[in-house]
Amino acid sequence: MVSVLTLNIGAAAEPRAQRLLDWLDSRDEEVIVLSETSSGPGTALLLDRYTKAGWDVVHCPDSGGERGVAVLSRVATVRAARPEFTCVSIPGRAAYTVLDTQPRIGVLGLYVPNTKLGDKKKTFVSTLLAAVRSLPDEQLAHLVVAGDYNVISRSHQPPHSGFAAYEYALLDGLERIGMVDAHTRLHPDAHPHSWVGRTGDGYRYDYIYAGLRLAERITGSAYLHEPRTPPALTDHSAVTLDLVLDSTRLLDVGDPAAEDTPTLF
Repeated sequence: MVSVLTLNIGAAAEPRAQRLLDWLDSRDEEVIVLSETSSGPGTALLLDRYTKAGWDVVHCPDSGGERGVAVLSRVATVRAARPEFTCVSIPGRAAYTVLDTQPRIGVLGLYVPNTKLGDKKKTFVSTLLAAVRSLPDEQLAHLVVAGDYNVISRSHQPPHSGFAAYEYALLDGLERIGMVDAHTRLHPDAHPHSWVGRTGDGYRYDYIYAGLRLAERITGSAYLHEPRTPPALTDHSAVTLDLVLDSTRLLDVGDPAAEDTPTLF
């Protein structure tokens, strides 16, 4: 089995990043997707600790100050099969890796721009969907897309106004090419919220979608609200996915939370 966890870390400064590291270290997931990474010391601390502990880390920092996303894996990865999503309008907001599993799984981490960014978000969504559709059929059928999508579904409860057609098009587009909302597949009557605004309104912004050939391999999915429970680590809930696979090759890793973690390579 392989488990995936995604969490928006809110461009954590170093003290909060240390607390996030301790919480993440308490988890058992083999793949972690961190959205809203930054060029600051907090993100650097997290990525450095996981790298030194021997995890495979995929992160494309943007020199222009854009927030981004990182994929951390203690499952061995297949670098030769890992094309970058360079055709996406903001490449640092999409990080892709391929796991050395059977069947072989691609993991795409996302941090979609928020609605306030308008045209920038619209362009990102359209170029992202084009990049996903361009994947070979076999990769698309075994793709996991995890992160902060910054959109809601048409069936969101409660309904919220103010979202444009191109924002709904993100989930519509993924489903049109056969991807499934992992949590909804297991819990069709649930309407979790992963972010709550200042007015108390809840939004489901964070998702994990899985390719068509993975649908029958989904055995678990949950929204974990602990990270945003006071004293909050972040303002988003985490999302998890469990997949039953035929085989998985794990890396020999150390403890990312240990300050004296030696470099393993």
